[in-house]
Amino acid sequence: MHYWKGLEAVPPGIGPSVVTIGNFDGVHRGHREVLAAVVAEARKRNAKAMAISFDPHPAQVHRPDEAPELIMGIADRIETLADEGIDGLLMIRYTLEFAQATAEEFVAKVIVGALGACTVVVGHDVRFGRDNGGDFAKMCELGDQYGFEVIGIDDIGEHRRWSSTWVREALNRGEVAVAAQILGRPHRMRGEVVHGAARGRDLGFPTANLDSAATGIIPADGVYAGWLVDEAQVRWPAAISVGSNPTFEGVSRQVEAHVIDRPEEGVEDFDLYGQQVVVEFVEHLRPMVAYRGIEALIEQMREDVQRTRTVLIHA
Repeated sequence: MHYWKGLEAVPPGIGPSVVTIGNFDGVHRGHREVLAAVVAEARKRNAKAMAISFDPHPAQVHRPDEAPELIMGIADRIETLADEGIDGLLMIRYTLEFAQATAEEFVAKVIVGALGACTVVVGHDVRFGRDNGGDFAKMCELGDQYGFEVIGIDDIGEHRRWSSTWVREALNRGEVAVAAQILGRPHRMRGEVVHGAARGRDLGFPTANLDSAATGIIPADGVYAGWLVDEAQVRWPAAISVGSNPTFEGVSRQVEAHVIDRPEEGVEDFDLYGQQVVVEFVEHLRPMVAYRGIEALIEQMREDVQRTRTVLIHA
């Protein structure tokens, strides 16, 4: 997939293209339905499947105190859009100046001028342009004016519309299995493995600690079954701890993954420090609890590992 950071990076004459617009935070199942329609239409027309997105999220510019926490970082957004078959992603830097473009100016300069759209695929609730002045009817009107077709996609979901808001609600409750249903895959975080206090190693359960700059929403405190994907794209089963570990005082909130069933041979070479890894959350096992004594904690960690094995066998 081509990735263009800004309009100036898009090569001339890139069209014809089938275009969609969105923040695509999480690239959940609703997004994927739209993207599938874009790809199918592009293949039918022998055109390129294109997506337009924004960084930062518009809410972070207009309402920074109320802006939602992002479900995924840009690297994961790019990777997931590519997996959905998108040929090119135009990432526009969202600023107050850019936000002053009218609906027609946005269409003329970006959708038609930069990407040469022959078709635009959007939800019926689409809003674009200054003060969100453009809607689906306006897009159809501009399509007639500039010579592109507009395809509308209805809201999609089971009992409730698939949405990034629903994903955030689930993750904030620790309901990672619910989030996975909405996303169509496990929720993930991505970050560098850094050195921690080494308490896990001392207890016989070494962990890979994600750095504080890791991307992706941190689920509610607790212990989870999931996966750790290393830089070689090897997926390791993992028991994942999220929180401040109340058994120990003065520990800040962190995400740490204990890889279970590590290779016995060459274990000294199993070093993840400094690697960019992905941690995927499959199922919530238990809340974070303070234990009376180290032995009680170790026994609980053994149980967490066994439950993780059981969960992942059936995942």
